[in-house]
Amino acid sequence: MRVATFLACFAGAAVGCLDGRDATIPASGTPYWFPQPVDHFGSNNATWQQQYFVNATFYKPGGPIYVHTPGEQSLTTRFVDGTHPTDLAQTTNALVVAIEHRFFGKSNPISDLSGSSLQYLTIENALEDFASFVRSAKSHPSDVFRTAVSKNAKVVFFGGSYSGNVAAWMRAKYPRLIQGAWASSAMLYGRLDYYQFDQSFGQHLQALGCAEKFSQAIEAVDDVLVSGSAADVVALQAKLGVPQLTPQDTAGLLSGLNTLYSMAPVTTAKDFVYDNVCSFFNNSSLAPIDAYARAIKAVIFSDGMTEQSLRQMGDTSYGLDNYAIDQPGRSWYYMGCTWFGNWQTAPPSSSGLSRYRSQLVNLSYFEPNCQRKFGSNVAIPVDVSAYNAKWFNTLRGVSNIYYTSGSLDIWRDATVATSTGNLLPSSPSSPVFTIDGATHSQDLGEKQVNELASVTKARTIGDALVVKWIK
Repeated sequence: MRVATFLACFAGAAVGCLDGRDATIPASGTPYWFPQPVDHFGSNNATWQQQYFVNATFYKPGGPIYVHTPGEQSLTTRFVDGTHPTDLAQTTNALVVAIEHRFFGKSNPISDLSGSSLQYLTIENALEDFASFVRSAKSHPSDVFRTAVSKNAKVVFFGGSYSGNVAAWMRAKYPRLIQGAWASSAMLYGRLDYYQFDQSFGQHLQALGCAEKFSQAIEAVDDVLVSGSAADVVALQAKLGVPQLTPQDTAGLLSGLNTLYSMAPVTTAKDFVYDNVCSFFNNSSLAPIDAYARAIKAVIFSDGMTEQSLRQMGDTSYGLDNYAIDQPGRSWYYMGCTWFGNWQTAPPSSSGLSRYRSQLVNLSYFEPNCQRKFGSNVAIPVDVSAYNAKWFNTLRGVSNIYYTSGSLDIWRDATVATSTGNLLPSSPSSPVFTIDGATHSQDLGEKQVNELASVTKARTIGDALVVKWIK
């Protein structure tokens, strides 16, 4: 299976996946559309249509409503047919609805992704979209769900990754609408220089025994990209099987390829990071740079990448003025530029930390594109302090939120459960649980064959909380 296809299965895309879920769950493939204003809080009252899917297979009168959103991805039926909320719906008689986020997939307030259009991509607007949907669903359930649902149905919001942010914020901002939230791997805390991403990946490599050699390979790459001649750079690019880009763009491309498997779920039988990264270092007498070259080439081959797709992935000048809709990466980049930063950089040299990506992947790699893509009105750098003051602090003291994070999650240090301690206190009403040995949002993904006991435990705790919330 291609890397992108596998990760899409994990994330919930509508592709052929082999998994351990109940094969009797029917596909809920009918898209529905809900009208929303372009700007809930301004003068642009034009409307657009927000896409959603419904799975009422397991609903019984008196049952709850489970709301899910793919967040920074396009919506597919897997979000109502193939994730943990659907499994839980079978035992709690719930209706499951998945709602696409504004400016992703087919849900676009304006028909382009220019900077002037994306000004309406705000946290306030996104949350009010979901709140407006829930209000309408509770007041006119038959119109929204095409089936009879109690107007008094309890609502629980689920989300993994950025959609976990949405789940937690919905509970904090609309506690009368949302009875509880399951926020898995929610990157709620903004950091400008998010070099902890790199360090979390290193912790995974350390657990698998190849961190030192991998870091040595990155140092060898930097010897060329930072100090080598133009001919040396071209020779390195040929050795690694990547196109001829600028040294900094080459560094950025390699950092993306390095971590392509890092969010794949770990089971008792399989770790994709070992199979596709560490195996080249641990089972070889090759020099680190030669083992690295084999690993990079294997990723490129397994995912069927072409020179064009690699250029698109690595060239920071690619598509600057491509404003077409359904470019999740462009919308996500805008959110980084204007909301929370979290630029995935190498650690500063003064830190003394090992590096698992090139030192050229720094703020100067990310920030200039904010204005190049979206215009001079985008402030550089993004005010992460203001974001945290408003959107992280709003979660303090809020009940009925379940925060989870994998110990090997590359986004862990942007979540509540960081590697150095919890940023919010764990409490009986809003527990914080670290899933030992797990990666990104494993508890809300599809059930895996040979699943980790820690993932099963996280789901058991969450299921009990949901049952309590919906009583």
